[in-house]
Order: sequence, then structure tokens, then C-alpha cells
Amino acid sequence: MKFASEFRDPALARALLAEIGKLADQIGATREKPIHIMEICGGHTHSIFRYGLDKLIHPGVEFIHGPGCPVCVLPRARVDECIEIAGRPGVIFTTFGDAMRVPGSKMSLLQAKAAGADIRMVYSPLDALELARRNPGHQVVFFGLGFETTTPSTALAIQQAAREGLGNFSVFCNHITVPEPIKALLDDPHMCLDGFIGPGHVSMVIGVHPYDFIAQDYGKPIVVAGFEPTDLLQSVLMVLAQIAEGRAAVENQYARVVPEHGNAVSLAAIADVYEKRPSFEWRGLGEIDASGLRIRPAYAAFDAEEKFGVGYAGVRTELADPEGCACGAVMTGRMKPVDCPQFGRGCTPEMPLGALMVSSEGACAAYWQYGGARAVEAAE
Repeated sequence: MKFASEFRDPALARALLAEIGKLADQIGATREKPIHIMEICGGHTHSIFRYGLDKLIHPGVEFIHGPGCPVCVLPRARVDECIEIAGRPGVIFTTFGDAMRVPGSKMSLLQAKAAGADIRMVYSPLDALELARRNPGHQVVFFGLGFETTTPSTALAIQQAAREGLGNFSVFCNHITVPEPIKALLDDPHMCLDGFIGPGHVSMVIGVHPYDFIAQDYGKPIVVAGFEPTDLLQSVLMVLAQIAEGRAAVENQYARVVPEHGNAVSLAAIADVYEKRPSFEWRGLGEIDASGLRIRPAYAAFDAEEKFGVGYAGVRTELADPEGCACGAVMTGRMKPVDCPQFGRGCTPEMPLGALMVSSEGACAAYWQYGGARAVEAAE
């Protein structure tokens, strides 16, 4: 965004913090009995720590970090399948950079590249398409990964490959959707959530109505938020206002970017290329019904699962996290990163055990980036 300073205005932030404090006191929120607000998006988690909002906000408001990091919720078995595909003769495997260092059961994609696999970092699926054009004798596979934010670009790349007849291009589809895991969390009797900060980038694609069930069926407020500090503070204030008034609704703080009904062009591309899987496996949450997308039969020629016989089209193996790694508990808001026995000890950005420490949206990466050794010491 060209003009961001107005959303980082210290005076406005102080005013919002004061209003949050008043409402929190009115509700009766205290450090001992806080209001639990889950920020679903990992980008919001990093903004909260980048600007120190967790330290500045009223002690009766506690941020719970949700499963809004698509790299983080990917089970290790999917990484293993990426490495299997990349190891095949004549394959050029392409991926976004934040997936390169995510550990599988034996190695990461970066380690597989060091061992000789042709794995290349790209900035968009269009880069992978260009590689396919330039390397007609190779199979170029793009690791399709992400929530609704990145799903349209992959769909458009598949449509372009179909128009050009690029038979050596395919996508290993691991795209997932946001509403379904929220429902899974709300159905968990052990979760204590009072409201939600909704993801801004995802909502830019799907709009705000896919979250209606949160307010209508569960009576919880949700506010779709931007990523600047005053965006997040205003969104917290809006959640608290709903709680204070005894109502639950879907509200859009990020209206300057998020249209009510989403992006029609993106939604049309998604509908054309993808269909819902019956279920999909999430790290920390297990199988969730209708939470993943797969490529429709009309585009099967560009589906790496069909082409290579892996993934949900092949034999699946459930793999637990490494011993002592609490990625699942952190991902679902049951534990803070610093409470994991491996945080900053057996698991660091240089030698990660889990995806949350290496992803650009991971909660553990946020704690480490903005706290590092101090966060470890504070937990001891």
C-alpha cells in the first residue's frame, strides 16, 4: 500500500488502546480471566509481535494464534511426497521459498536439492510455466500450496497451460480453505475462544460471507482485519464492542481492500479448476472434511497426483511430529511457542524441527524473530 503512515499513527494507536482498555474493564476482562481472541492469519501474528501489540494491549485481552499458516499446517507426509516427485528422473520441482526448509520425515526440500534433486525456488506459478516452456524435455511440477489467497494464481496457471498445451507442466495441489478448520476449532470442547480476527488476504478473494456460520451458528464475533497496527487494534475494539453489546456478527474492518462478496474473477477461476476433496489432513487438527481442493478431472493432465501416482491419489501415510515437537498444539492455539520444550533449544531457525519455526507466517518464527533468546529466557 502506498500510503501506510496513517495506519501506523502512534497517537491513533494510543487512542485505540485506551478505548480497548475501557471496554475490557467494562466486560470484566482480567489477566486471570482474559478475553481470548484468535487471529487466524499468520501474517496477523507477525504484525502483532512486530509492533508489540501483545505487550501494549490491556492484560485482559489475550491473542490466540490460529492455524492460518498454510506451510505450517501441511503434514510431513506431504513434504515427503514433494521430495519423492522431485527425485524422479527428468523432473524440475518448483516451490515458493518458505516451503524449502520445512522438514519432512527424513529431509527438507532444501536438503533434497543439496542431494541432487532439481528443485527450484519460484515467485509465482507463472515462473514454473516459463520453465516448462523452456524445458520441453522435462516435467515441471509446481508445488501448489496456500489458502484461498494463492489458489487463484495456481488456477490461472493451469488454465494457461491448458490453452498452450503444455503437457510437461503439472501442479502438486495442496491448496486448503480457511472456514473449515475454524469450524473444527469451534467444535473442539477444549478450545476457549471468545472472538476472531479474520484473515485479510484470504477475505480479499472469498469475501466475508463464508464466515457467517461463526456468528450465526456459534455466536462468536469475527472482524476481518488489515495488517497495520491500527487495523489490528481497531479490529480488537470491534470484537470487544460486539461482546460488550451481547451480539455476534461478521464485520469488515479491512473494507478498503476486502469486498463483501470477494473477487469474482478469482472465484470463477477457482470454481473452474478445482473441486473439494472429501477431506484433507491438517497438522495438529487431523482430517477435516471438505477442507482441501483437488484439480478437476477436466484438468487431470496437469495434476501431479495423477501424473506421478502420489498424494491422495496414491498410498498415504500418517506421520506424527518429531518427539518433543509441539507444532500441532501451537498451531491450534492450545500452547504458546515458548511453552514448547524444543523452542529455542532443539528447534531454531537454523535447525528447525517443525514448520512453524521456518515459515514466514509461523507463530514460532514470529516469537523468535521478535523475541529470540529473550523469549526462551522469559519462559524459564
